[in-house]
Amino acid sequence: MGSAGDVQALVTDPKLVEERRGQIVRAAVKLFSEDGYYTTTIQQIARQAGVSTGLIYQYFRDKDDILFLSLKMVLDSYENEIPTQLAGVEHPVERLCVAVWAYCHIVDGLREATVLAYRSTKSLRPDRRVLIKDAESRTNRLIEQCLHACVEGGYMQPLNEYLASYQLVMYAHSWALKHWVLREHYSLESYIGEGIKLMIEPFLTAKGRRGLAGVAQRTAAFSSESLIAESKSKAAESPARRRKRPRAVAA
Repeated sequence: MGSAGDVQALVTDPKLVEERRGQIVRAAVKLFSEDGYYTTTIQQIARQAGVSTGLIYQYFRDKDDILFLSLKMVLDSYENEIPTQLAGVEHPVERLCVAVWAYCHIVDGLREATVLAYRSTKSLRPDRRVLIKDAESRTNRLIEQCLHACVEGGYMQPLNEYLASYQLVMYAHSWALKHWVLREHYSLESYIGEGIKLMIEPFLTAKGRRGLAGVAQRTAAFSSESLIAESKSKAAESPARRRKRPRAVAA
């Protein structure tokens, strides 16, 4: 028997395996989310995916394989796509906000699978639960590292970086868990902005707020309306008036 992360297939063409597994996993995620893992059968998954039951067994050994790859798909997206979005972003406050933005956008694209991860991780066999938990911890550490860089650089007040990272992760997940009600009040972008206003802005130093205001000049998604207005107001102020203002003490 292979390692916990191995999902064996009888088909040997890697491209075909990837395509078919994606098709089957998408169908399974829908059924697992709607009807539950234990009540969903392989036959139902096959019907939803538009394939035969026998074909599923060409790509998966059992239902646990399908659930494992369904949850792994979500966590792989976090682990691969967030660093891609952070590439080239230098300012610590901007990196933190981009990480939150990317996390929320990934959750938005995988809402059913995100809910499934909460409901059904415990249904995996124990060795695979460990792999899923480890993958989630790696993503949380990425957010924690962004927070640490902000604190270390004097952009944020000292805080419990470990717990704060979990609060930001939970906020992103809530977009899926409570989407049925949140969608009535917020667009995705406004939801992200409100999250940054609630959980990042209060901890920023004066230096950090200036950094966030600079981000707001480029995109409204990373800041509250108050900071967007503040940055626009400063940009519109005449050079003569700016010269009369007292010089700020460096943060």
